[in-house]
Amino acid sequence: MPKISEPQTQTLPRVVIDDVHKTFKLRHTHSIKETALAAIRRKPLTTNFHALDGVSFSIGEGESVALLGFNGSGKSTMLKLISGVLEPDSGAALTRGRVAGLIEVGAGFHPDLSGRENIFLNAAILGMTKKETEARYDEIVAFSEIEKFIDTEVKHYSSGMFLRLAFSVAIHTEMDVLLIDEILSVGDEPFQKKCLARVRELHAKGKTLVVVSHDLNMVSNLCERGILLQGGKIRFDGPSKDAVELMRA
Repeated sequence: MPKISEPQTQTLPRVVIDDVHKTFKLRHTHSIKETALAAIRRKPLTTNFHALDGVSFSIGEGESVALLGFNGSGKSTMLKLISGVLEPDSGAALTRGRVAGLIEVGAGFHPDLSGRENIFLNAAILGMTKKETEARYDEIVAFSEIEKFIDTEVKHYSSGMFLRLAFSVAIHTEMDVLLIDEILSVGDEPFQKKCLARVRELHAKGKTLVVVSHDLNMVSNLCERGILLQGGKIRFDGPSKDAVELMRA
């Protein structure tokens, strides 16, 4: 995805979203028979869904920002645009520095490889060199708390074990911007608290956070700023507690 050139100043934003539009085609048939019947009856086979409709904002270095909204508001689409997983139909989604995304945790894991092998594979996908991964390997394994199973193929892991390892790899990468999508709501309570503590630690070190979550209490405590999306547009941009109150109204 396009990058803003790295300047010497520390005052430029980490993320710039400039008049972004993103539209998806929604299919209304699931088989050849349904498609034929719809065509005979002159019913539309697809409709356009405007996930984002002219959205603009910027996020400064070290900010913690929550993207809020009900299902279909465009918040997860926006997170994927910032990460580079998607590109806008028009407008620009720019980032400065290295972006790490906890969007689909473990998406780069291979089920037939061991936990150890997947650490190096997933870390490489997230932009880490082999040397960087080796330096953090012990810390990654210790955080995941699955040392006994690290040489077992991950297809034999429980969902909780898989999550622990995937999350641990992601938060031990070198990053300037950390994107989080609903990940902190999964897993047992002690691990959730441990993950939140780690995210707060990263923020305290000056990392920029962009968070999507339905856990409004967590969001208002973790993030200073809230951007509330509704119908693909920004309804509110300000203090997170005020954004949460608007959602609850």
